[in-house]
Amino acid sequence: MKVLAIEHSRIGYFIDSACYLAAILLLSGFILLSAPSHTWFETALYVVAGLVIWSLLEYAMHRFVLHHIDPFRRLHEAHHRQPQALLATPTILSAALIIVFVFLPATLLGNLQIGCGITLGVTAGYFAFGIVHYAVHHGRLHGAWLERRRRIHALHHRFPDRHFGVTMSIWDRVFCT
Repeated sequence: MKVLAIEHSRIGYFIDSACYLAAILLLSGFILLSAPSHTWFETALYVVAGLVIWSLLEYAMHRFVLHHIDPFRRLHEAHHRQPQALLATPTILSAALIIVFVFLPATLLGNLQIGCGITLGVTAGYFAFGIVHYAVHHGRLHGAWLERRRRIHALHHRFPDRHFGVTMSIWDRVFCT
């Protein structure tokens, strides 16, 4: 398995998901074991903030980076040409980006509780994105919400300048895309 390959085997795709699930469980466990119980509500707010940050990151990365900046644009075009292919950001790269651009700044500007809470939210959002994106292309999961996500994402593949949100459409509505 190539560590920096964008095309994953089924096993590589599963391992990527397993790594993020493990990170979510480890961060959750660390928070629960290390934070005093009277700070859990505050930490939960940081997790929610991380989820909101992730939703905006998902939209912005998809709209501005994956559709406009090389080499990411060319790699993303491969996904548009082969939507069934298991193309994903290499785990080592996405993990490094989360550590460098989320965990470290949040911890340095706040504290470890803030850094872990926000990182947990961003990581959970990224994990959910991976599951939803896989499901909309491979049809493994069903339900009204997912069918709507599938339909909206299919529109994005047909009209690539619209519908950049994979897991939610709020930022598409805010920015009229």
